[in-house]
This record gives sequence, C-alpha cells and structure tokens, in this order.
Amino acid sequence: MPPVSLMGVGSSKQAGVQAKSLGITHALVVTDEKLFKLGVANTIKNYLTEAGVKVSIFHGAEPHPTETNVADGVAAFKKNKCDGLVSLGGGSSHDCCKGVGLVVSNGGQISDYAGADKATKPLPPHVSINTTAGTGSEMSRFAVITNPQTRVKRVICDWRITPTVAINDPVLMIGMPPGMTAATGMDALTHAVEAYVTNVATPVTDACAIKAIELVAKYLRPSVANGQNLKARNGMAYAEFLAGMAFNSALLGYVHAIAHQPGGKFNLPQGVCNAICLPVVCEFNLIACPERFADIARAMGEEIHGLTAMEAGAKGIAAVRSLSKDVGIPSGLAFLGVKESDLPALAENAMKDLCALFNPRPARLQDVIDMYKQAMGTPYAKAAAAQ
Repeated sequence: MPPVSLMGVGSSKQAGVQAKSLGITHALVVTDEKLFKLGVANTIKNYLTEAGVKVSIFHGAEPHPTETNVADGVAAFKKNKCDGLVSLGGGSSHDCCKGVGLVVSNGGQISDYAGADKATKPLPPHVSINTTAGTGSEMSRFAVITNPQTRVKRVICDWRITPTVAINDPVLMIGMPPGMTAATGMDALTHAVEAYVTNVATPVTDACAIKAIELVAKYLRPSVANGQNLKARNGMAYAEFLAGMAFNSALLGYVHAIAHQPGGKFNLPQGVCNAICLPVVCEFNLIACPERFADIARAMGEEIHGLTAMEAGAKGIAAVRSLSKDVGIPSGLAFLGVKESDLPALAENAMKDLCALFNPRPARLQDVIDMYKQAMGTPYAKAAAAQ
C-alpha cells in the first residue's frame, strides 16, 4: 500500500502539498496525450507550482505503454534534472511512470525488471493521481509494459514500485465517456473476482475483494448511465481502490493472463479484454472453488438461498455476464478483430504470463485455447457452426 492514500472530492488539490512533503523540488509529470491536450495536466502542474515544486511534463505514455515510452520518459527525467515523479491518468500513465522510476534508480532497461522483485534501489518519490476507476495501478506494486516489437506484455511485480502517495479524486473521473467508464469498471470487477479466488487469497484480501464487488455491482451501471453522477463516480473510485488492495496481495489469474495477449498484440483496451474473458475463466474455475463463487453471487446481489454451491456460483457468473452486457461490453473477442488463427500463439504466451501462476485451477495449453475460443463470442460461434 502507498504510505499515503487520499480519497474523495477535491483530493487532487493536495498534489502539490504532498509532493513538497516528499522533498520533491522538480517533478516529472508522466501522462498521456489526451489528458495533456484537455488541460488536465496543466491543472495538476498549477497545484504543484503553487506549492513551490518545479514541473516538467512528459505526455508520451501510450495505451499499453511500451519499453520505448519508458526509455523516452527516463530521458526526459534526466534532461530536466528531476528528482520526483507524478503520474496522471489511468493504468498506462502509472505503469509508464513506474517504469521510469525503476530505470532511473536502478539502471539498465525496463525489460530487465520483468518478473518479481528485481529492483535493488529505492525509486524517486512518486505521487500518483488517478483519473479512471479501474486499474488500481495508482496504488499497486504491479506494472505491465509492452515489448514494441513482439507486442507481448511483460508483468513487473515489485514492492519498490508502489507509489508513495495515491490520489483518487472522483472529480477527475467526471469526463470519462461511457465506454471507458464501462471498460475500467469491469477491469476493477475482474481484479476483485480474480483476487477472491486465487490460490494465495487471505481473509484480508477477501474482505477487500468482496466489498469491491458489492460496490461495482451497485455503482457501475449508474456511472455509465450518467457520467456526472458524482456519488456513483465516488463509489467506483472506492471499488477500484479496494480491488487494487485485494490483488496487490492476492494477485490475479488466467483472466489477466489470457486478456493481456490480445490487448498487447492488437492494442485493444485491457478492461474490455478482461470483461470478455472474465465469465469464461470463471466457468473454468468454478469446480475448483464453488463456495467462493457462491460468495461472489451474493456480493453481486443474487438470491442464492437453497442453492448448491455450484448452482449459486453459476448464478454469480451469469450476473457478471449481465452486468457486462448492460454497460455495453462487446460479447466476444471476434468483435474486436481477433481471428481463430491468432489463438494458438496467444495461448502459448498466456501460459507464460506471471498471472497464470495464481489461478485456482491449473490449465493445459488446450484448456487455454478452448477458453479463447469461448471468449471469441457470437461471430466465431456462428462461423464454427457453419463449418
């Protein structure tokens, strides 16, 4: 967990005070092109300069940030003689910023740090300011960086990359369009569900995961329906933060291992890929821990009295599908351009993904291919039936 976490309306105004308290004199703000053009980065810059912190802005964090993005950010950090970091945005900005901090402090290239706990030196102080309610990257020890040549995502898990201060201000989330709201919200749900059923879950992570599921079930639909609904936005901010607390310790599973691959290869939204794959992997995992899925059903608001654990668990998975449909998530990967011929290579890479290690049910290569086929959706199903 970050040593300091600020939540609620207007909390982003504390960015400058927090950066100053960390001893930052010149911050590199790492963000994306969109937030830079919208002026959000300048708003944060003003908060920082008002506190006496000098600011340089790097707006080169792309969706699925690449090793090249990280290298460019490192160059900007060194050129401007910065001594601290501020990330602004969703997971892409935070992950890129974490990568910059790793390389600045520890040297080498970001690819050197794929895997678990490869860093040996402390990172520069880092204030993360979140603008989406999904990834949990603003408060976690994870970063995902894409190899620009192979388009394969590499997972970095290291306690040293946890931001020093995390800020979740729902006011900054007001401008998210419905599609992004849906994708990031389903991303948060995926984190919570996967963390609840991993093979390293604990009572502490369980408490965070179940509450996160309850909040997503309550607040995601109204957030998508009306982005100006500040109560719903605030509820989703807490949901994604709690989900982050859960997977930060309980880790993830095959939903992420499978979803990472098309997301990286075809530059698809990670939250959408997660949402499509979530019920498919849940159905695969159901027999491994039906009581856990029964708990998920209850947290989703389903009536499960008198049902067996398997029946209740299946009802919970159906509720996940229903929520995904209600908020406009596409029904399959085929809608996003993934082809049957892509599946074997995607499955091979999914089995190498760090997240696969913590799935409650081990999977063979053919199991993963089969899950991909199920996740392809209606167009693929119709084509397969025609053959």
